[in-house]
Amino acid sequence: MKRKCLLLAVALLLAAVPCMAQTHSEAFKDNIYSAGELKPIDSTLTVKAGDAAPDFTLPSIAGQRVTLSQYRGKKNVVLSFVPAAWTPVCSDQWPGYNIAQELFKKNDAILLGITVDNIPTLFAWTNQMGKLWFPVLSDFYPHGKVASLYGVLRGDGTTERALFVIDKKGIIRYIDVHDINKRPPLESLIRELEKLR
Repeated sequence: MKRKCLLLAVALLLAAVPCMAQTHSEAFKDNIYSAGELKPIDSTLTVKAGDAAPDFTLPSIAGQRVTLSQYRGKKNVVLSFVPAAWTPVCSDQWPGYNIAQELFKKNDAILLGITVDNIPTLFAWTNQMGKLWFPVLSDFYPHGKVASLYGVLRGDGTTERALFVIDKKGIIRYIDVHDINKRPPLESLIRELEKLR
């Protein structure tokens, strides 16, 4: 019951700010670059649910290198690919995960945020967002290598807005390559994590 109440509270909080859902937080006011409406999906997945998740190691803005397989046997993992720093939906999506941190913990999951931006850009962007509880990783060099492994690198060099749920055995259990112009629904992601209990 407590979990349902928490999920409902998060959903209501996110729904209460519809202007932010497709734009951005006031914290970013005049710092957001808008590319306009983009082609919803512009890549072809190279993995599917049931596949072993391709392993990778990427630098984080905290100065450490993070390897996907370091969580094997310990945590479920959510990979959150977002197209680019300083863009509208991305600047709202990741701060939204702060509201839901407890739901990730309850489902024994870690979130890894990934973009093709370089570390200094990600550092400045996430500092303006406020503190994020999850590692933010740079897939900058070689450009988009991890995004390519998963099949979510777009033709313009950014990534899709994509979520991958990976269980403790390293198996992909859920994929959502979402319309790049919209934020994926948090409640769908949490439902998928709950299936891993």
